[in-house]
Amino acid sequence: MTDYMILFPADREDEWDGRSDEERQAVYDNDYEFGRLLEQRGGQMTGGAELSTWQKAHAIRRGPNGTALVTDGPYAESAEQLSGFYLVSIDDEQALLEAAQVLVRAHRAVEIRPIESQGDD
Repeated sequence: MTDYMILFPADREDEWDGRSDEERQAVYDNDYEFGRLLEQRGGQMTGGAELSTWQKAHAIRRGPNGTALVTDGPYAESAEQLSGFYLVSIDDEQALLEAAQVLVRAHRAVEIRPIESQGDD
């Protein structure tokens, strides 16, 4: 099977923080439907997480002379931050794309990236 990472970019973390419990549950229910559709198509969810918007995050960058600079973050040089991700395995990429279409009902954007195989060393 091929492994994929499904990323959820979020440009408005405060939007999630302001949702009611019922609104959040609707997102979780929608994601559960994705998992069900994925399994129907021969795939499986192997991992994932919602990323915290309220706990302290850090960024580490290479500084002068190759030194590591640690700052409070996240401060990626991007208009969007990640709000969560799923790891999935499936043989049929088209089947994954079909199942993942339900995710945009609850997420503004969804990015799907294949994970490079590291081989069997």
